[in-house]
Amino acid sequence: MDRRDFLRAGAAAGAAGLGQLVAFPGRTLAAPQVPGQEAPSTSAIRLNSNENPLGLSPSARMAVERAIAEANRYPDAAREELASAIAARLGVKADNIVLGNGSTEILQIIVQASDATHGTLVMADPTFEAISFYQRTLTYTTEKVPLTSSYAHDIQQMKDRVAAGNGPAVVYLCNPNNPTGTLTASAEIDAWIEEAPETVQFAVDEAYFEYVGAPGYWSAIKWIQDRPNVIVARTFSKIYGMAGMRLGYGVAHPETAGRLRDFLTWDNANSLALAAGLASLADDGLEARGRAVNEVALTMTRNSLDELGLEYLPSHTNFLMHRIQGDVREYIGRMRDRGLHVGRPFPVLPSFNRLSMGLPEEMEIWAETLKDFRQKGWV
Repeated sequence: MDRRDFLRAGAAAGAAGLGQLVAFPGRTLAAPQVPGQEAPSTSAIRLNSNENPLGLSPSARMAVERAIAEANRYPDAAREELASAIAARLGVKADNIVLGNGSTEILQIIVQASDATHGTLVMADPTFEAISFYQRTLTYTTEKVPLTSSYAHDIQQMKDRVAAGNGPAVVYLCNPNNPTGTLTASAEIDAWIEEAPETVQFAVDEAYFEYVGAPGYWSAIKWIQDRPNVIVARTFSKIYGMAGMRLGYGVAHPETAGRLRDFLTWDNANSLALAAGLASLADDGLEARGRAVNEVALTMTRNSLDELGLEYLPSHTNFLMHRIQGDVREYIGRMRDRGLHVGRPFPVLPSFNRLSMGLPEEMEIWAETLKDFRQKGWV
């Protein structure tokens, strides 16, 4: 069996086991297309920004079309409806929910609302950079703690940095972590939350929560009723395919949620995004379909890297960090020359590249290109 047959067999086997979950009903695994519009250009395959290649679900698309008729109205009622729907899904109350323009706005207002003289921001290195970006004009001292040898958050070292700060602290925990895709055991995080004083604010970023099926991992939402110092950030960008619509939310104790709302942009979620979000939550099979396609793509990617003997980190997300042999920037440029956009460099992991999962046929093109690069001695 040649490589192309091997890859196709892998994708077919995964799809056969998943049945109709692999694609939206009545739709093949092709680039997302809005009804009535031309298909997006296929000149470039985008595997660089951890986006969901399936795009909006059909029900969300229809909801957006319907919502256009009300686009001249402010979204107050729609905001309340979505917050209630999210709360019902999570088993919390609507006053625990804070809507944002993506989860990055939630991270921004956490930083702003928690700013204090002599405050410390403690975060992993590497991790998602947005929260450190937002603190630049504030008074925090930022402490970056390297990940452990297993690419988990080093909880003990982070605790030590908080203790050394002798003041209030914000602890940012991206779990699963971006850009590594790796997990930190939820029990370790729980133990720290349980013993920490309320002057330690935990910002737990669960952007990739829906992709995780590993034992030993669970949401930090369990803490929000009793611990005002725990805030969980979630997003519609990943599993729901809404990265361009900018919709996310925070889950927090009512007192904390009220404080966060003081820092929100007025009417901060637009009516089309709200409509798409509500329809996505109501689509019972949407998350399963997204996970199914992602798992097929991950399996194909791992098989390709195994065949070439290239190391990769254990991913629990819709991306994977893998090693290359050679200069990462040259690799990125060569992939771009072939019409493939892969992840940017991460200085802390100079010999690794972060690859977002596309559709199976897109991953096949990436795998064939990588094989060609090996033959040329580039990776």
